[in-house]
Formats: sequence, structure tokens, C-alpha cells
Amino acid sequence: MTKAEIVNSISKATGIEKAATLAVVEEFMNTVKGSLAKGEPVYLRGFGSFIIKHRAQKAARNITAKTTVVVPAHDIPAFKPCADFEDLVAGK
Repeated sequence: MTKAEIVNSISKATGIEKAATLAVVEEFMNTVKGSLAKGEPVYLRGFGSFIIKHRAQKAARNITAKTTVVVPAHDIPAFKPCADFEDLVAGK
């Protein structure tokens, strides 16, 4: 599902104009990104959590050059669904 499809679905379900729905969806995404950039997780009860995961430094191999490269420690964004969400996707 694309962002446009999400906007269309929400617009149809709520009766709100697509332009207004798009503005809300865009601002939601900007708020989540801004919060994660500050290191603050976002918790959405009944849906899941947007969190920051820390990856430790590790050695990796460049197989074409046959060299070892050190990948520095870094943080990545991640999504952890709630148990009800996981059950729904699993078909329980």
C-alpha cells in the first residue's frame, strides 16, 4: 500500500478532503521522524512503537576487494508492532 492509497482510504472512510488528509498524514510522518531524530521513541497504543535500535561496531568483508572493513556503531529506526497487531497479521 502506498501513501496515496492510504490517503485515499482515510479520505473515503472519514469524508475529509484528500488534500486535508494528505496534510495530516505528512505531518504525522514528519512528527515521527522528528521525534526519532531526537532519540525519543513514539508509542501508539494498540498499534506499535517506532524505536531507535543501536547497532554495535562490527567487521565486514568486501568480497570483491577481499578486504575487511570496520562498520562503525550506528543507530537505526525500527518499528515494533503490538501483540494484537502481530496476531492479526499471523491470522490468529
